[in-house]
Amino acid sequence: MSRRLPLLLSAALATAALSATPAARADPTPAAAPAVTGTIRAAATAGAGTQPFASYWYPNSILNWDPATDPDARFNRSRVPLQPRTSDPALRANPNARTGEGKIASLVSFGPTSDNPSQGSADPNYYAFGYWQYVDKLVFWGGSAGEGLILAPNPTVIDAAHRNGVKVYGTVFFPPGAYGGQLQWVRDFVQKSGSRYPVADKLVQAAQYYGFDGWFINQETGGGDSTLAGEVRNLMQYTKAQSGTEFMWYDAMTTSGSVNWQNALTSANSPFLQEGSKRTSDSMFLNFNWSASGLNSSRALARQLGRSEYELYSGIDTEANGYGTGVDWAALFPSGKPHTTSLGLYRPEWTWKSATDRADFYAKDARYWVGAAGDPSRIDLSASWPGLAGYVAESSPITAKPFVTNFDTGQGDFYNVAGARVATGGWNNLSLQDVPPTYRWVVESSGSRLTPSVDFTDAYQGGSSLWLSGRLDAANTVRLYQTRLPVAANTKLDLVVRTPAAGPTGLKAAVSFTDAPSSFTTIDVGANSGTGWERHTLDLSPYAGRTVAQIAVRVEGSDPGYDLRIGQVALYDGSVETPSAPSGLTVLGASDVTAGSSQSLRLSWTVAPGGNVHHYEVYRRNADGSRTFLGATPNDAYFVGRLDRTGGESTTTVDVEAVSTTYGRSAAASTTVSWNGTPPTATNLALNRAATASGQCNADEGPAKAVNGSVGGGNSDKWCTLTSAKWLEVDLGSAKQLSAFVVKHAAAGGESSSYNTRDFTIQARSGANDPWTTVADVKGNTAGSTTHPVNTTARYVRLVVTAPTQTGDPAARIYEFEAWGA
Repeated sequence: MSRRLPLLLSAALATAALSATPAARADPTPAAAPAVTGTIRAAATAGAGTQPFASYWYPNSILNWDPATDPDARFNRSRVPLQPRTSDPALRANPNARTGEGKIASLVSFGPTSDNPSQGSADPNYYAFGYWQYVDKLVFWGGSAGEGLILAPNPTVIDAAHRNGVKVYGTVFFPPGAYGGQLQWVRDFVQKSGSRYPVADKLVQAAQYYGFDGWFINQETGGGDSTLAGEVRNLMQYTKAQSGTEFMWYDAMTTSGSVNWQNALTSANSPFLQEGSKRTSDSMFLNFNWSASGLNSSRALARQLGRSEYELYSGIDTEANGYGTGVDWAALFPSGKPHTTSLGLYRPEWTWKSATDRADFYAKDARYWVGAAGDPSRIDLSASWPGLAGYVAESSPITAKPFVTNFDTGQGDFYNVAGARVATGGWNNLSLQDVPPTYRWVVESSGSRLTPSVDFTDAYQGGSSLWLSGRLDAANTVRLYQTRLPVAANTKLDLVVRTPAAGPTGLKAAVSFTDAPSSFTTIDVGANSGTGWERHTLDLSPYAGRTVAQIAVRVEGSDPGYDLRIGQVALYDGSVETPSAPSGLTVLGASDVTAGSSQSLRLSWTVAPGGNVHHYEVYRRNADGSRTFLGATPNDAYFVGRLDRTGGESTTTVDVEAVSTTYGRSAAASTTVSWNGTPPTATNLALNRAATASGQCNADEGPAKAVNGSVGGGNSDKWCTLTSAKWLEVDLGSAKQLSAFVVKHAAAGGESSSYNTRDFTIQARSGANDPWTTVADVKGNTAGSTTHPVNTTARYVRLVVTAPTQTGDPAARIYEFEAWGA
């Protein structure tokens, strides 16, 4: 492998804010050392409703950290315990993949050190990682001279990782001098008070309070000596003697105190893993320039020290080239022989940062993890990057009931609850991510294979669903989950599905059992009565006493355009549980987003008793009795980024309800939020803004005519088009909070009402590369002017005409397209 700068770019990467587009790159300019080594971000003022962020410190500033006085601390707590995992060798997708040998550690930067929101955000553009089944440990990568050297992971990542049985580490980073590093920071790190190491005590406290598993130590500041190196080891040994907090050590500092990357486990760095009888760290990340002989000698030395070679993670740097990175796979995972070591991935989020849009990210992420075919069972091991599933077998955390998945990825363009749209607009929150399918995607068929995919246009719960589509000319078995779930006399299996027409679904649930794990038993789902989401409950009691090893679906029949969405799969005992309600809902603080019209809030409540809560959902109660979804968390505190005032209301009621592990819902706890001042008057934000369109009928009937504020200028005072796809798009200049759209059709300009638009949708998005979200869908309109209330934030808005007139006349005629907001 070519020599690379080890982990130096982290200093610059952590200080450069990530762009809204995933292709953004950081400027590798060395960071200047700060003048003061205290806390960089000022603590939130008491009573404020400001955005909380993941914690970051310098060695001295963490000594002053106390969760009781840190207003952000409670928002950074993970409430999801680390789940046990199963991995049956008989069920691995790829016959070359191994269980119980080499593992994968993943070093990921989800955002700059100082800019990791605690509980997600309103931006759907996020690294929503979904291949947890191949990862053993995730390092929340960050730290920089200019922001802070110690970065704790945010709870959304911990929640998602733990739900999948993956351990999460924070990062302690001491940068080289060229990137602002100061040797004094290392000395501060190992300072002692009697027999104690105070910074180590704080590392333990942070991990235990926030609910993560350990720390990645990356010491690359030069100039040290053997005494300092010994103290670094002493600190880790001290920590391990008094707590379960884990460490992963990066191959940089040696026992002499110098920074000298070994690219192997050697006598110069092995004491940082094991020193005599003392366990210094739990694993080591070997620098990237390793060789076959070096890995072999590393394995031998690890065994000599009484440690497993699989506690060594041989690093590969994919930050720049992703799956174009050259790797000596044969040295790491030799064919027909045990794995030499484990694998350490540096910056696999290249798949997101280099992507042009979400679809491109999902394609690249699949290529990275499961190979070019997008199927872990069909990996070409001769490829330069075969796909990691060709070497490391899947693990599954599905070992206890109930098991429920909505195929939610932790990001979306809307939010649905039981199939109903309760919020529009983009979001990300990995705390809401379901356990992704173990097998993405393994489809077994003697004919054409259906295409499984994540669908972001419809959902039963959350922002996505599983979509099965394609030519059906033979039975298709779509393997979804590896499990270890015992069947009782009252066990049920639910599938919530949606089809474009009423009638037979062609769908069967398929389960295998541990006594015959590769043999599926099928149960017919039956027909759907309509085109909405429908629940089908299947009785598993005939299989009581057996243990489910796999959950799959089988599709049978013949259909050139099969089309079915699965919104939920649930395996549980008894009935859907209704949880107890939370109590004591309190507004900890509020801050103006726009004075008089919108606020951000910090909320807290007392958890529902009973212990069967999956998460809590937060809503605003609307005047018409409906509710608008504001967010969700497994925690007992939540930050609402924006609560909008409706009309001149003086107070708004906010509800929080518990959602059980089987998705039953509690009564709501409620509180009110007060509004001060006069709300700003809504205006037409599309007026005279830049407009584009699919085409125009005549030179004087362009898109600008639809945003000029006039309908009285005659028949040419309109936008008109005859294109097959008919759309009008307006750039509002910046993201705006929108309350309504008004469309003025042909009759508004004096033309015949037979020319009024019959069918159309209105779409919105915040960024030019974001997917469009439908905020209004109109069928059968006859009116000359239509108003469409919304509650969404967007910069770009679009009118899409699907039936331009009442009579079949092919021309769309729009006199005004208005977007109203404050």
